[in-house]
Amino acid sequence: MEKFILNITASSGEFFQGECESLTLPTADGQYGVQAGHSPVLVALEMGIMQFTVNGETRSVLVGDGIAEVTPTYVVLLVDSAERPEDIDKNRAEAARIRAEERLQHKQSMHEYYQSKIALNRAMQRLQATAKYNR
Repeated sequence: MEKFILNITASSGEFFQGECESLTLPTADGQYGVQAGHSPVLVALEMGIMQFTVNGETRSVLVGDGIAEVTPTYVVLLVDSAERPEDIDKNRAEAARIRAEERLQHKQSMHEYYQSKIALNRAMQRLQATAKYNR
């Protein structure tokens, strides 16, 4: 199978760079698949699980919102965050979920409300990733 270069950069720095055989990205319209030779496109990413295959091994990564630049020979992902499901602290994610839900029960400005919704979504995505991908 043909390969392409994948570069995943989060706000904290480079997360992964190397050859990749296939890639599935989380978007608002569902999963978006990429293989070598793909037509050039920019793709908006939503927080969720992305999967990519390296030497026949599929890897899963929880990525934050971002953008992907896809070309026939490389893909560059710029995302808010990137973390392996096995690196997520389930207790910390559960505590964040509870805090976000509690904040949503109180009167807030619109900005605070949206921040609370984002925090709740992030906590829920992290909990789902640990449940689904940690064996």
